[in-house]
Amino acid sequence: MHDSLSTPVSRRQTLAALGAGTASLTLPAQAWAIHAPAATDAEALLTSVADNLLAHSPEGATSLGIDTGARAAMRAKLGDRSAAGVRALADTLKADVARVRAVDTKGLDHKTRTSLAVVESAYGVALDGFALPYGDVAVGGWRNTPYVVIQNVGAYLDVPKFLDSDHPVKNAADAEAYLARLNAYPGALDGETDRLKAAGGQGLIAPAFLIDKAVKQMEASLADARNGGGLVDSLAKRAHEGKIAGNWGPRADTITHGAVVPALERQLTELKAQRSKATMDAGMWARPGGDEWYAWALRASTTTRMTPEEVHQMGRSELAELHGRMDPILKKLGYTQGSVGDRMNALAKDPAYKFPDNDAGRAEIVAYIQTWLGKIRAQLPRAFRTLMKGNVEVKRLPLAEEPGAPAAYGGAGSIDGSVPGKFWINLRTTDLHSKYSLPDLTMHEAIPGHAWQGEYANQMPLIRSMLAFNAYSEGWGLYAEQLADELGLYDDFEVGRLGYLQSLAFRACRLVVDTGLHAKRWTREEGVRFFVEQNGSNPLEVASEVDRYCSWAGQACGYKVGHSEINRQRGLAQTALGAKYDLRDFNNVVVEGGNVPLDVLAKNVDAYVASKKR
Repeated sequence: MHDSLSTPVSRRQTLAALGAGTASLTLPAQAWAIHAPAATDAEALLTSVADNLLAHSPEGATSLGIDTGARAAMRAKLGDRSAAGVRALADTLKADVARVRAVDTKGLDHKTRTSLAVVESAYGVALDGFALPYGDVAVGGWRNTPYVVIQNVGAYLDVPKFLDSDHPVKNAADAEAYLARLNAYPGALDGETDRLKAAGGQGLIAPAFLIDKAVKQMEASLADARNGGGLVDSLAKRAHEGKIAGNWGPRADTITHGAVVPALERQLTELKAQRSKATMDAGMWARPGGDEWYAWALRASTTTRMTPEEVHQMGRSELAELHGRMDPILKKLGYTQGSVGDRMNALAKDPAYKFPDNDAGRAEIVAYIQTWLGKIRAQLPRAFRTLMKGNVEVKRLPLAEEPGAPAAYGGAGSIDGSVPGKFWINLRTTDLHSKYSLPDLTMHEAIPGHAWQGEYANQMPLIRSMLAFNAYSEGWGLYAEQLADELGLYDDFEVGRLGYLQSLAFRACRLVVDTGLHAKRWTREEGVRFFVEQNGSNPLEVASEVDRYCSWAGQACGYKVGHSEINRQRGLAQTALGAKYDLRDFNNVVVEGGNVPLDVLAKNVDAYVASKKR
């Protein structure tokens, strides 16, 4: 057995004390597996809260596979992205969090109390975001952004991908629902365009380099729509394959040309108008009310009250520690001269770890990912008491999204398993990936990372499948990477361990760069240079990364903050339990406790420790 499976992990911890902005319900330390009598009133409340939130996000019902029965009408709808829709959502949150806070939690079992705490935290933070004068607020999600439409945000990206990947077309009713959603798409675009104009009227203009990317992508979406591309082809192809009689393609084409194209043109016109007023200033410091917005975004992302300076210094400290672990491996591989960053840059040029930059290379990448998925699957019984199916599909990102997207991302599928989890891989160029970095990326996005964790969440009350916390989600993704190393996957592939450590160091860099951009007035170029010089990161990848931090301000800070806290909790559990500690038990507590703010995670671990001590 690998040593690190059974000995405490020592990590330098610089996490600030968790603040009052997260859940305030008290969770007693009681046996994890012992349940109080069923709290039917609280359970009914949680169901009601979930249904109220779903009403604002019918796409979510489809993605979760629950747009059936009483929710069947949701399959033909899209969420309201207009200012009125945002206000209606905020009103729902305000009313429902008041109901949650009024619950008498005495006598409720631990898991129900946790679910109430999760709702209170997610809704409280979101309402603080809605109180700010601009931006897009993710309720129990990670995509908080000051910009309603930009290179990685907006209906022009979300809706086509959703209709193609998540909306089922198994019968004529599904095809009609697809057309209904296609009919609703122009309204979603126009709702965003109105908000884009309103934000511009307040002086909120995105950086010029982000608008340039968004304009290019929207022009590609327009060309695709005018040529009867993705939106039309997706429906026509699947209807044909399913032998669903009807003139689906022509009907979709009529809607696309008559309504979708004009709405895209209106949005593109507004983006181009704002481009004439845009500057190259990358961070929120240069936007009206930007410091306040960034402070909220950091709180939403990390579920802590850490200041930008505390986050910045945590990143520098953890980066130095990780480079200290990378140095001896690099020397062992023959890279002895220069900084860790210099040597990682040299390693990246080694053709032995590259894929051909053509379609054959792209196919090789997908096959390579499948090989590593097989390796980790074989080891999972050593790390978990309860095993999930690991239902995940590796898919290339849509071509229109690739220029503004990160190297990859992933998530769980539907609750019933009919829609598999996704590992979206960016293949615009194979130079984005290497043979020593892809295994680690696979663990993070797929198994035992996001897709795997999401399957546990899908077994919880519905509201818990819908609400997520960035620090937990991404902290778990990094912890999943760590488990692969601890389970010995890199013992015979030490350059793979180097890729894993570089990945953690990359996330430490994110703490430095995100806060540098938004609080320390760094330029975009300074952000890219820090990654390349300090960590030997791929300049092609980090250019898009830095742009992402500019639009999803604060989001990148959740990863390492969450990862460090999971490890801190693991160390506390190991110390407290000694011989009674088992990695499988700890991992199950973290993953079966669901997606939670970090203070609630600590309470879940406390309850587990108390139960084992008895």
